[in-house]
Amino acid sequence: MADVGFWDIALSACALMLIAEGLLPFLSPGSWRRVFEKAMQMSDGQIRFLGLTSMLAGLVMLFVFWS
Repeated sequence: MADVGFWDIALSACALMLIAEGLLPFLSPGSWRRVFEKAMQMSDGQIRFLGLTSMLAGLVMLFVFWS
């Protein structure tokens, strides 16, 4: 197997994130717009909680997949 460095993995992860982030606006722009309209009505605390939950889920996934 080829020698895979940190930057190869980091750039691949960023590319996959951009693909995932682009799916909803590409497939259903109306739904994407409604999601952002609801997000605009959320408090900062609610948005921070969602961000924290997302980060923790990602860390758990990395731990499960890389162990």
